[in-house]
Amino acid sequence: MLKWPIHLGQSFRSPWQRVGIVATVLALGIFVAIATLLPQIEALDTQILLAIHNLHTPILDRLMVLVTYLGEPLILFPFTLGMGGILLWQKRRQEALGFVIAIGGSLGLNIWLKELFARHRPALWDQILHVPFYSFPSGHAMVSLVFYAVLIYGLIRQFRSFQLLMVAVGTSLIATIGFSRLYIGVHWPTDVVAGYAAGLVWLAICFISQSLLLARQREAITD
Repeated sequence: MLKWPIHLGQSFRSPWQRVGIVATVLALGIFVAIATLLPQIEALDTQILLAIHNLHTPILDRLMVLVTYLGEPLILFPFTLGMGGILLWQKRRQEALGFVIAIGGSLGLNIWLKELFARHRPALWDQILHVPFYSFPSGHAMVSLVFYAVLIYGLIRQFRSFQLLMVAVGTSLIATIGFSRLYIGVHWPTDVVAGYAAGLVWLAICFISQSLLLARQREAITD
């Protein structure tokens, strides 16, 4: 048991991993700050949404509806189960379990956070889509960040020569999904930022848990 922190510390030696730890701590701080200041920042949220509303065109309306479905949690989770099944068929049991837990856990955590804060969605104009349930934090932002980050991580391990391209495409997609929620008018800007922050923290929890599990397995083999 006492060896676990040592193994975990050894797994964070690279500069990128340390940057990830710092980013996770900052993300947690951002989420807490937004959650604490929700009533005070609604005026700023409103100004930003009204400015985005000025960008509306019929073509952008259709495009943003299409993009927002790429981050729909109820679509991503069945796809996750399918990916998990493929990984199981390839006898990659640990990857399959990790993939399903990461995305399923982010969805469950998001539902719990929405119930906890019970923030109502904006109603500043007639929305393109009518979405039920509470607003904070954005499930599209949170779940899509976890889903596409895990997916891209797995692809990078298989196709290392395309890693910069895949990271760029994935990051752009995640950001565009978040923007689509603002464009459609079903989320406050702070909902989206908090969704990304919560998603990053959950990713870190999954990564640390996996590191601890691998350390335990290595320890069991060597003992």
